[in-house]
Amino acid sequence: MSYPRLSLYIDGEFIHGGGRLEQDILNPATHEVIGKLPHATREDLDQALAAAARAFESWRKSSPIERSNVLRKVGELARARAQDIGRGITMDQGKPLAESVGEVMFCAEHAEWHAEECRRIYGRVIPARHPAVRQTVLREPVGVVAAFSPWNFPFNQAIRKVSAAVGAGCSVILKGPEDTPSAVLAIAQLFHDAGLPKGVLNIVWGVPSEVSNHLIESPVVRKITFTGSTAVGKMLAAKASSLMKRSTMELGGHAPVIVCDDADVDAAIALLVPYKFRNAGQVCISPTRFYVQQGVYDRFVAGFVEKTSALKVGDGLVEGTQMGPLAQQRRVGAVEGFIDDARERGASVLVGGAPLPGVGNYFAPTVVADLPDNARLLNEEPFGPVAGMIRFKTVEEALQRANGLPYGLASYVFTRSNHNAHLLSTGLAAGMVSVNHIGLALAETPFGGINDSGMGSEGGLETFDGYLNTKFITQMN
Repeated sequence: MSYPRLSLYIDGEFIHGGGRLEQDILNPATHEVIGKLPHATREDLDQALAAAARAFESWRKSSPIERSNVLRKVGELARARAQDIGRGITMDQGKPLAESVGEVMFCAEHAEWHAEECRRIYGRVIPARHPAVRQTVLREPVGVVAAFSPWNFPFNQAIRKVSAAVGAGCSVILKGPEDTPSAVLAIAQLFHDAGLPKGVLNIVWGVPSEVSNHLIESPVVRKITFTGSTAVGKMLAAKASSLMKRSTMELGGHAPVIVCDDADVDAAIALLVPYKFRNAGQVCISPTRFYVQQGVYDRFVAGFVEKTSALKVGDGLVEGTQMGPLAQQRRVGAVEGFIDDARERGASVLVGGAPLPGVGNYFAPTVVADLPDNARLLNEEPFGPVAGMIRFKTVEEALQRANGLPYGLASYVFTRSNHNAHLLSTGLAAGMVSVNHIGLALAETPFGGINDSGMGSEGGLETFDGYLNTKFITQMN
């Protein structure tokens, strides 16, 4: 299979050519140019806005059954096309093919979950104080949504937003990641083939700041949803709030792991090593700060290093690859900067710690120990294949240190003690806590953070909250 042809998707049409500026798409494993991505002109953006506004007027009145049928068909088609879509993801994003295909298969559930839940967007009747009065509450779609999705999970993050918006009765303009666009175009094709009316979903590309400003400032758009860095999210949230537009922000994380003396150390290592280096650590919920109690610290670190050393790094299309390249060349230098800073502050690099030789954006899976509290690795999200090990004495100390940053997305706890599990799960300042297993990001569970990690949730019963207005109606007969 060759890399797919890239295009815009506006008002039910796939658009390319026409003299538009085109961006080279690179394979991060080989630096080969594999595709050309057309950037939207201002006229294209205005056409997308007009199409979304027009489509909303009819889609908002559509039956929940119709929306459900479209989403269910998307899930069915995603499963059938997972191999081809996954190959495109590996070619432009770099993760191993098994991870890419797994991302598509896993996210078919998101379409199916929203297909079920959109049939259950209920209002309610409030008992009135007068027998002639009837009081009702309705949930109505908020309007046209401007969605911005990231490059690290290009299928996952985009389909969550589109499924929620479409299921709620909204129309969407999605600006996907320019570096890894194939999965987002695949989503457009899935919805197109599933029978979604034209204009309900539109896909545009371009210079991120220019596209986001144009869309957010348009009076057509009533809701913003963004997944990405905290810095960019704060800027977009500020702009949206200044225009009184609702926003959902899923932002950066710096997830702590707390491993207590009474934990099943071998089980924790077996879970955490592949999870840490999944997608080369380019995961907002990736465990990054490993707080390990002193009684099991040496054993845990030794076992973690042993398994990390055995990981096979290479081209994601090569069978047996366990970790692929970083998605962009700039990420190699960024990750290296964290390691250089740690060394300068006296930390020990136990394995890895440098880019790998040859062509491609490869960085060795890395474990760093003896980190001082002022190391960048303990204060800034590394977004790469780096794990920092920190020894602690008491559970209360670990909790205080884990909560020492403004991030609050995901966190992980390993302990056999119900006391410790309760203390840590209720005490951690995070939107999600996983105890003794990895149980986050399922379609039926809420996904989101607090503090600098964002606001609002995707998935679970909360999935439509950001896409619906609440209307109260009181009527006297």
